Amino acid sequence: MDGTYRALWLTEHGDLEVIDQTKLPFEYETKMLTNADESVRAIKDMTVRGAGVIGNVAAFGVYLAAREVQGNIEALRPLAQAIRDSRPTAVNLMWAVDRMMTLVETSGLTGDALVDALRRESILIADEDVLRTEKIGAFGADIIERIMEEKGLERFNFLTHCNAGWLAIVDSGTALAPVYEAQKRGIDIHVWVDETRPRNQGANLTAWELSQAGVNHTVIADNVGGHLMQHGMVDMVVTGADRVARSGDAANKIGTYLKALAAHDNGVPFYIALPASTFDFEVLDGVAEIPIEIRDEDEVKIIRGIDAEGRATTLQIIQSASPALNYGFDVTPARLITGLITERGVCDPTVEAVEAMFEDLI
Repeated sequence: MDGTYRALWLTEHGDLEVIDQTKLPFEYETKMLTNADESVRAIKDMTVRGAGVIGNVAAFGVYLAAREVQGNIEALRPLAQAIRDSRPTAVNLMWAVDRMMTLVETSGLTGDALVDALRRESILIADEDVLRTEKIGAFGADIIERIMEEKGLERFNFLTHCNAGWLAIVDSGTALAPVYEAQKRGIDIHVWVDETRPRNQGANLTAWELSQAGVNHTVIADNVGGHLMQHGMVDMVVTGADRVARSGDAANKIGTYLKALAAHDNGVPFYIALPASTFDFEVLDGVAEIPIEIRDEDEVKIIRGIDAEGRATTLQIIQSASPALNYGFDVTPARLITGLITERGVCDPTVEAVEAMFEDLI
């Protein structure tokens, strides 16, 4: 593994190096993760974020934990559980830990042999994500080409919310994978980037990614999207997801539901892009059953940027006396979703379609 188009990579010493996403776009720094506790903290404080990358770090975290306890399974189990519990909404995290611990419980290995096997498995999980993102990108770009032909477009306006590129799922991402593939196909594509407050992951991360790739884009305030759709300035909306129910209900960064409502009202196609590992097949009613993380109010009250001298700094924008409520995610009902772009193809957001496409995983 190397760091090309990845938010994380193994060093020659077997530690996990990750891009500190809290510092982008004004500073580029990496952090070294060497044990279970550092992996948990990186997930909790959002040094790493994005459903896929959280899953990758969780998998590598189990490997690092095994190395920490020298392959002792009894000592490993509580460390793995702590990683699994580090954030509640992104199901890729639980999926990755469960996959790693299945290997632990069924392989019959202990000691250095177990550590080596977990290292290989965590690398495999990340490498599999690369292939998934390539397929998601191809299926999504096919939709872009179809819409362009149907509408007679020479330029395509794409809107996304939050960040679902290679900083979120290694190599091409999910929601941004069709953009990168469209660029490869020579399509003139422009991306409307929601700022995605309170953490500004669109403005800070998606815009940074797109600028690095030379993709035309414009950052907009979160409340602008509906206006653009009313005036025919958005051809398609695609977001990623942190958990998708068997019914097609999709949990994504807070504010996604409002974009879906605006898209539905204006006849704009609205897609969710996700790998199969983001499905939670045990959930049928996403609004009622998907746990929604409530994060620290300081994420709403404090903003990070650069001052007039170009120095990275933080600034409080809400008076201390006023409380703030910080839901991290919302759930978009399947009825507002045009389709689910997966590595197996585009799936209708219905129980029947999801069960038919992913029968072997349920």
